Amino acid sequence: MPRALVLLLLMGLLAPSTVLAQGRPAGVLTNVVTEEQTSETISILGELVAERQSRVASRIAGVADMVSVQVGDSVEAGDILATIDGELLSIELARAQADLSVAEAAVNTARLQVNTAETAYTRAERLQERSIISDATYEERLNVLSVAKGRQAEAEARVHVAKMALRRAQYDLDNATVRAPFSGVVIEVGTEVGQFVGLGTEVARLIDTGEIRAEAQVPARFVEALQPDQTIYGRTGSGGAVVLQMRAVLPTESSATRTRPVIFDVVSKEGAAAAGQSLSLDLPVSAPRSVPAVPKDALIQGRNGWQVFLARDGVAEPRSVEIGIALGDRFEVISGLSIGDVVVVRGNERLRPGQPIAPTPVSSGTDETEDTEPQKQAAARSAN
Repeated sequence: MPRALVLLLLMGLLAPSTVLAQGRPAGVLTNVVTEEQTSETISILGELVAERQSRVASRIAGVADMVSVQVGDSVEAGDILATIDGELLSIELARAQADLSVAEAAVNTARLQVNTAETAYTRAERLQERSIISDATYEERLNVLSVAKGRQAEAEARVHVAKMALRRAQYDLDNATVRAPFSGVVIEVGTEVGQFVGLGTEVARLIDTGEIRAEAQVPARFVEALQPDQTIYGRTGSGGAVVLQMRAVLPTESSATRTRPVIFDVVSKEGAAAAGQSLSLDLPVSAPRSVPAVPKDALIQGRNGWQVFLARDGVAEPRSVEIGIALGDRFEVISGLSIGDVVVVRGNERLRPGQPIAPTPVSSGTDETEDTEPQKQAAARSAN
């Protein structure tokens, strides 16, 4: 059989499988164009602030014999930061315990003396009523009882003082171990092994990055437009999206800048949080309006601008869109899409117009994915 004929037969056998492979629907993830609230905004600068940060101080004076943390360490509440030499403190505790035992023994002796004096006085009282003993003897027994009771009260007071001294000694020994008051990150260590630590000396500085708020100085003329619990969108210095909720406007105003401090709760944020991190906030200055919003993962940079792929009747339909401001992980749609449109958010990079697709909605339990291409990051920067 001629070689050319063999090749033709092989191509004929392989062609059907190739056509079937090319026609197989592409698996993609889809999401829906939603209705979001937005308004005219101005851009202001803010920063992230830790809700809790503490300069952890020593409650006693002494020499540090261990420092168990370094700058950058993560600690949990109750973890040991440092210890103060406790040998002398242990001696003071033992001495306080001994003093308490002596005081309690003195109380027991004083009680016995009171009991003896009371018995003698009671007897003298009966005899004096029958004129068997003189008034002087009766008065003597009464005085002895009074002195015994005074000594008992004094002994009991010494027990109280000894107990207070014991509590103080125990307090000092317990606080020879300096512990983290809350979970956080060590950003500064203020002592070294062998260094004398005075009462109130800073041992370490902790910051809780798990509890972060945002603060911004807002022009006073725009403060009235802010509403409690209002959602505010913004970006970090590295371009990550951040969603905030207004907590409070503080009742102070700078006469130099005519701004008021506003505090925001952080609802969500892309990337790790860091105290002092700068933010650019889109502050609403007008009444809210409803707009269509498309997930940022649906956007693809084309030659003629931005486009998305709609999921229509099992095929990918390209659509050019014009986008506006960022709304968290979505973008305002100025034209090209309507609320309820289903768009491809994963797998859209390789789609061709009219290509068969097998869509899976994100809401069915599949988490929406992060951007995986530089062009989507460029989309966020361009839109902002």
